[in-house]
Amino acid sequence: MSEPKDVHLFCHRCSAELAPGQGDFYVVRIEAFADPTPPQFSGDFSDLDVAGEIDRLIEQMKDMSEQDLMDQVYRRFTLHLCGRCYREWIEDPAG
Repeated sequence: MSEPKDVHLFCHRCSAELAPGQGDFYVVRIEAFADPTPPQFSGDFSDLDVAGEIDRLIEQMKDMSEQDLMDQVYRRFTLHLCGRCYREWIEDPAG
């Protein structure tokens, strides 16, 4: 059985090297997704051209990559932060 390769981690904010197993960093998982609330409709939609609306949306998205389209709906990522950066970030995550 081969030895596991050394894992090299760096703080995503300051690039300080992090030492797994030493308890000197934090793992932050962020999940962001588009508003899941169903849209509110009012009025009569009997005249709505559904096929035309679908075509319009497809045309609007034709130059977008699959990744661009997915990022508009859902995104998840993991950050590794050193202790100092974590303490700053946790007090003002949007700052």
